[in-house]
Amino acid sequence: MPSVLPLGDPAPADGLLPPQVLTDVGHRKFGLYVHIPFCAVRCGYCDFNTYTAVELGGGASQAAYAGTAVQEIDFAAKVLQKLPERKLSTVFFGGGTPTLLPAEDLATILTTAVERWGIESGAEVTTEANPDSVTPQSLERLAQAGFTRVSFGMQSAVPSVLKVLDRTHQPERVPQAVAWAREAGLKVSIDLIYGTPGESMADWRTSVEAALNYQPDHLSAYALIIEEGTKLAAQIRRGQVPMIDDDDHAEKYLLAEELLTEGGLSWYEVSNWARTPEDACQHNLAYWRGDDWWGIGPGAHSHAGGVRWWNVKHPLAYSQRLQGGVSPAAGRETLDPATREVERVMLGARLAEGLEIASLSASGKKSVASLIARELIDPAAAFRGRLVLTLSGRLLADGVVRELLADQA
Repeated sequence: MPSVLPLGDPAPADGLLPPQVLTDVGHRKFGLYVHIPFCAVRCGYCDFNTYTAVELGGGASQAAYAGTAVQEIDFAAKVLQKLPERKLSTVFFGGGTPTLLPAEDLATILTTAVERWGIESGAEVTTEANPDSVTPQSLERLAQAGFTRVSFGMQSAVPSVLKVLDRTHQPERVPQAVAWAREAGLKVSIDLIYGTPGESMADWRTSVEAALNYQPDHLSAYALIIEEGTKLAAQIRRGQVPMIDDDDHAEKYLLAEELLTEGGLSWYEVSNWARTPEDACQHNLAYWRGDDWWGIGPGAHSHAGGVRWWNVKHPLAYSQRLQGGVSPAAGRETLDPATREVERVMLGARLAEGLEIASLSASGKKSVASLIARELIDPAAAFRGRLVLTLSGRLLADGVVRELLADQA
């Protein structure tokens, strides 16, 4: 989760949610996000709320973390008793590096959540992992516990690029980890990053082609963003590495689309491709479609019916609150209708399923003809009443959204 928490209203100590979360609750799915805030090293580009083992102790230690997460699950179950019963539709363990915890600890957290809420048949259960943080035995244990999917942070297949990113694994470890996951019966997703300072187009081609050789069910490709306060931002400021370039990002995105399409994957969100519609990340789709989820862990965010809240950032403060029997939430906000509409359009426009043109504001509808003329949205989809980005539109997705929301600026 991001290292800086948003501003908001105070969150109640008992965690109780306002009555508005009951509105249309039966039409929203319910998922669980579990944040594991530990990493072996802090990557130079990362702005997430993560800590190395030497930074923490006591109730915030890796050894104690599973028990603390279970405490929040129990707390959440009590709060959600006020809502109609819903089984978990997805579970996602992110970080950090979740697989730095023993597989048994991850299994305990998942088992507890399923005991509290139940889980839908065939539900997607994912953990993120670094290729050097898993073994055949750990992956087998996760599969036995109910995990169905693992997302490997490959990022690049080029050692010099991995070095700039401070990644700890060697490229040859990725196919080995993928093979172990397959043997355990897990689906495989691979994460790549493009636009690292010093990365050539040939480097990026090497990474995409290598990832495709591993036959993933799903692949994410994200442009590197330089976040203030990170090691990489400081290196760029000092002139130690070159600044990132938007044109370079665009060229690499186009190459990724070409190679991934040829490799049998189709885009379903601007930065995500899947081998089949069933292989799309259901947990992330729930975010993009505005469903409900509870975020477990320090700095984790939650959402229910237009109410959003976030936990205290530091693991020790998080642990102390739960031990005291109070909500770990640092703040919350209730989204007004205008804000919810902005988020609906912003997120929905990024999906291959697109948006219903009829659902747009009058100004948004008027912009459709111009967007078609500039080849930013698909005219065939528009004829069917859907707004779907073209490849050029994906490159300029933020600009398209600004036009659709011009009357709400």
